[in-house]
Amino acid sequence: MRKAVLLVNLGSPDSPSVGDVRRFLREFLSDPSVIDLPWLLRKALLEGVILPLRPKRSAAAYARVWTKEGSPLVALSRRQAAGLEKRTGLSVHLAMRYGNPSIESAVGEIVRAGAEEVLAIPMFPHHAASSYQTAALRVKEVFHSLAPKVSLTIQPPIYAEEGYIGALATSAGPYLEKGCDRLLLSFHGIPERHLRKADPSHGHCLASEDCCKTPHPCHATCYRAQCLKTAELLTCRLGLEPGKVSVSFQSRLGKGRWLRPYTFVRLAEIAKEKPERLLVLCPSFVTDCLETLGEIAQEGRALYTEAGGGEITLVPCLNDSPSFLDFLAAKVRDWERAMR
Repeated sequence: MRKAVLLVNLGSPDSPSVGDVRRFLREFLSDPSVIDLPWLLRKALLEGVILPLRPKRSAAAYARVWTKEGSPLVALSRRQAAGLEKRTGLSVHLAMRYGNPSIESAVGEIVRAGAEEVLAIPMFPHHAASSYQTAALRVKEVFHSLAPKVSLTIQPPIYAEEGYIGALATSAGPYLEKGCDRLLLSFHGIPERHLRKADPSHGHCLASEDCCKTPHPCHATCYRAQCLKTAELLTCRLGLEPGKVSVSFQSRLGKGRWLRPYTFVRLAEIAKEKPERLLVLCPSFVTDCLETLGEIAQEGRALYTEAGGGEITLVPCLNDSPSFLDFLAAKVRDWERAMR
């Protein structure tokens, strides 16, 4: 049986031009999993407010992180695919939920290569409707349409996997060895209403301050609980005192209530505490992108410095690090054994 692997990440505009950024944002923000409003309201918000104003500002932000290879997210994702292919001997394809290379084009490549069994790995460690779930559902839809006879397996979220936690610890290790007074774990934020919608009991998520610490079936799809679990396991793996580690959520869009504390608010608070050296790690991003290289390394650093903070360092994402690729290769081998 011919086997193949498909890596799926969020996506990026084709260039930092305003036109390409506008096209990307239109596709991205038209997804009801991202802006979960009724169709007419979503269209009015997108066409009447967001697209007339945001593309120019976003294009400038993309331009500041753009590389000779193009989008850092796409370039690094290609390296991940190439590294995983070398480790597994399988054909590894790359797709983006929005933008290029598209899921349709990647599935077309897989079909032409004659693959009969495919492992799709959404590159989102934690379950959220606006990232992991929408990517997984779209992959299923495209395979059902273009390759209905292919046996498709979707890799579950890896937020508590020992290999993922170990790869994060390995990535942070060299920076911690130089000394660290505080570690901030900045996860991507989502609206609080997304948590409540994902709660099948409709009564547990955010009903109390310690809801994520109370075992409940909804944690299987609770983004916040999974992020906090990652933070707990990583803190333990690094041997850090819990008091030296903070958790926050970044990349808020709009004025609604999102998961808190917000990263920029937390950065300002930490700056007032005057730690000599602050490290920032973004566990929900396995690949460096605009949100890490721009939002944290540039905007976050400027905010922290202006608030009186000292040294601040962004720990790179897992990218194509050997420890992360070894972990992914192990997941592929587990899948191969299960498919025999």
